[in-house]
Amino acid sequence: MVSNLTEKVLVIGHRGMVGSAILRRLYLQGYTNILTLGRDDLDLLDQSAVKAYFQDSAVDQVYLAAAKVGGIHANNVYPADFIYQNLMIQANVIDAAHRADVQKLLFLGSSCIYPKLAVQPMAEDSLLTGVLEPTNEPYAIAKIAGIKLCESYNRQYGRDYRSVMPTNLYGPHDNYHPDNSHVIPALLRRFHDAVAHDVEEVVIWGSGNPMREFLHVDDMAAASVHVMELDAHAYQQNTQPMLSHINVGTGVDCTIRELAQTIAKVTGFKGVLSFDVSKPDGTHRKLMDVSRLKSMGWQASITLEDGLNDAYQWFVANRLDARG
Repeated sequence: MVSNLTEKVLVIGHRGMVGSAILRRLYLQGYTNILTLGRDDLDLLDQSAVKAYFQDSAVDQVYLAAAKVGGIHANNVYPADFIYQNLMIQANVIDAAHRADVQKLLFLGSSCIYPKLAVQPMAEDSLLTGVLEPTNEPYAIAKIAGIKLCESYNRQYGRDYRSVMPTNLYGPHDNYHPDNSHVIPALLRRFHDAVAHDVEEVVIWGSGNPMREFLHVDDMAAASVHVMELDAHAYQQNTQPMLSHINVGTGVDCTIRELAQTIAKVTGFKGVLSFDVSKPDGTHRKLMDVSRLKSMGWQASITLEDGLNDAYQWFVANRLDARG
């Protein structure tokens, strides 16, 4: 493992769920020279401003956790914003880092890069083997481009730019908005409200049979720092120049019914769970193959129930600030 704790490390997107978790992890591991960069500090869509920032800051490592994100509704309504803004953020940051002679960078992507009908569990080599899920294709295309940007700068300039692709994430600083949050924060909020208002039944969309994999964001952050700290030989030994991204997940999934039952336990809900089969189930299964990451010496350690407890405690303490 390579770990120079005095190097200047830049975390871009530190106010988001993933960026804030990486920041916590870096401090926990003893890094002493950390810079942060949020949307209020610098417009990442402004190429000249990003280039000037990197020329002036003299950073050694970059964690690129900034992105325009949203649920199915937002992806459907604003596809141009999702592909344009994410392409520009990635291109501006990665090129500016290279021009400022930053040798190490970690790009954070998403499991949506894989084809809609990818073989389960989804291995890294299923990238670009099929059609993407239409609802988030623009976002996925941008994330695929981010991987290829890193690989191209590595191949042409000898940089050490790496990419990690997380499964479904949850945890502190998640989005708990009642209309546009993902499944775990949405259910945590719904069950919390049911307990608070003595509601006897919680209705969940679909049959409850689809299977999903969930990773606590603190595990994601630990994996990200682990991958960044690997020496170049250890990283290259387990990757290929044009297939260099790494899946990050638990390698274990559960049904939506099992997830709802665990959330009911965590929130203290004693009522009835009902499943509205008139609503769509979506893809039956989305599971990551995490064997590449395991071969690099890391695996998830936070159980789903423990992670949900942590996420719920954060929500209760911060629900007025949980974006809705």
